[in-house]
Amino acid sequence: MHEKVTLPNGVRLLFEEIPYVSSAAAGIWVGSGSRHEPRALSGISHAIEHMVFKGTQTRTAAQIAAAMDAIGGQVNAFTTKECTSFYVRALEAHLPQALDVLTDLFFAPRIAPADWETERGVILEEIGMYEDTPEDLVTERLFGSVFRGCALGRPILGAAGTLGRMSARQIARYKEEHYRAGGIVVSLCGRYAPRDRETLLERFAALPPAPALDASPAVLAPAFTTRRKDIEQNHLCLAWPALPYGSPARYAQQVLSNILGGGMSSRLFQQVREERGLCYSIYSFASGHEDAGLFAIYTALSRETEREALGLIAGVVRRFVEDGPDDSELERAREQVKANVLMGMESISARMNNLGRNELLLGEVKTQDEVVAAYNGVTKEAVWDLARRIFVPEKLCFSAVGRVSAAGRYEELLGGA
Repeated sequence: MHEKVTLPNGVRLLFEEIPYVSSAAAGIWVGSGSRHEPRALSGISHAIEHMVFKGTQTRTAAQIAAAMDAIGGQVNAFTTKECTSFYVRALEAHLPQALDVLTDLFFAPRIAPADWETERGVILEEIGMYEDTPEDLVTERLFGSVFRGCALGRPILGAAGTLGRMSARQIARYKEEHYRAGGIVVSLCGRYAPRDRETLLERFAALPPAPALDASPAVLAPAFTTRRKDIEQNHLCLAWPALPYGSPARYAQQVLSNILGGGMSSRLFQQVREERGLCYSIYSFASGHEDAGLFAIYTALSRETEREALGLIAGVVRRFVEDGPDDSELERAREQVKANVLMGMESISARMNNLGRNELLLGEVKTQDEVVAAYNGVTKEAVWDLARRIFVPEKLCFSAVGRVSAAGRYEELLGGA
């Protein structure tokens, strides 16, 4: 069981002591992501993530790296559309040093103009890397078209234009204004001493009280988009509006995804790849946000097989809507999901992430027993009903990257999906 402490300023700290391991993981979760950004500052949340590692008031970038390497620790960060996270992992004996580095990065980054000039180039290279990764690009373009005109549709990394106009002063000011106590969660999991707990409580108590940010609302409209790229395979993504991440039906949605495309025994894998040999990669996934979500099917295949494969995928979805799941695949999917959850929670870092992310986004952290019970409670009728609600032909969204046809051609092929 974990302990939760809410400070007078609004910061929430969650602690889970696991005395039989040798290490601990700590994370700082901030409710400030790309969907909170104004259009003119697109990419600034991700820029902050990069810039905190360029140095602090007391450490250079090289000294940060050396301090963590000297204790065999790990320090990193990531940005999503909903939040930004900074985290460390270290042996219990070295945790005080790791926490000192983590809090130094968070509270006292030196966001200098010269460093931003350098790091801007790094981020532009990162954007280029995504451009060269079709699996990422097809999903990014899907979000950009479906959520066109709202912050959820803009890329987390930003764009060359907005990054080029961004200054180090703007980045520092944005962090100061948007990293608010009411939207900060700190999680510590593993083997740690009372002093480590007290260090975090003391450091975060110093933040001034401020309410969490409000995200701009999602505006979702079905769309078809294609991007021609001279690559060997075509990368396709079909999607439908689905559940926000806090929906009580999210457990049924995960079971639905596993039945359709969650493993080697899934319907899509068996019928599209194994029986017909039309692709190498095919899977389904759900992407949830505070007030919107998408359920998607991804595949990568040759231009010559895509017409047949799309027809087959549409048929698999249509038959699921008509007939629902059978008892055996429902049971198999439930067990697969539960196993993934339970085995994943054997990782200290995963447990720390589970504490921080769920507290920040959902306002609660369910126990393992509660999660297992939720999946055990998913019925065939619940999955079937959800499929009928999600897979509405008129709400189909589509993205394709590769040696692809025009968007109108895919609309014709998938007209009855």
